[in-house]
Amino acid sequence: MNVEASRTALASRVQVHAALADPHRLRIVDLLALSDLAPSELAERLDVGSNLLAHHVAILEKAGLVERLPSAGDGRRRYLRLVPQVVAGPSAAAPLMAGAVLFVCTGNSARSQMAAALWNRVSEIPAESAGTHPADEVHPFAVRAAARAGLDLAGASPRSLDEVTDLPELIVTVCDRAHEEMDPVADRTTLLHWSVPDPRDAGVQAAFDESLARLDARVRVLDHRVSRRSRRRRKEQRSWS
Repeated sequence: MNVEASRTALASRVQVHAALADPHRLRIVDLLALSDLAPSELAERLDVGSNLLAHHVAILEKAGLVERLPSAGDGRRRYLRLVPQVVAGPSAAAPLMAGAVLFVCTGNSARSQMAAALWNRVSEIPAESAGTHPADEVHPFAVRAAARAGLDLAGASPRSLDEVTDLPELIVTVCDRAHEEMDPVADRTTLLHWSVPDPRDAGVQAAFDESLARLDARVRVLDHRVSRRSRRRRKEQRSWS
């Protein structure tokens, strides 16, 4: 590395550390490590005004830590996301407690199926998946992407979220449309959101492979933050229509 490149890299590191040297901004990074959030959702979690939030987010964006994503559902909505290459450090936040995890997308034909399979490979806490508007079958490209990663989706089939009567304490939406349909949820349910583009829109195998890789990275981060709750999950009927 030449001198100029070394100075540039050092300046970038200084900017990152300066951006994180604030309690609000550190908390933003902690929250976005687990869930993509709309600015209004983030302001509510932090209990700060929109102007102050915009100031902190702008600093994090300039440091290359946070980016904005347009919603694939409500096009007027934007989500804030931790830049994928950023690895969140240790968090002071309390661990999440759950007896089970539910991953949700629209069709339950790709993203939520892959996410549940990835989760079940690394965690002792069981995971299932469902869709707000389930497709007829799991997409063949999703089955292939999973198989290359050592996961078996060959026998999986989509199911409706309306069929889920045993509501878990942790739900992760991996689809903007599903997230926007499911808000709000039961008071004691933690709802996280990962804004993962629908690989079916691209219609090529590489898009499904990329979605699986994104999901794998996020599953591994979440796995370190979730502890198993020993008590039985509650029974609760919920209509998502």
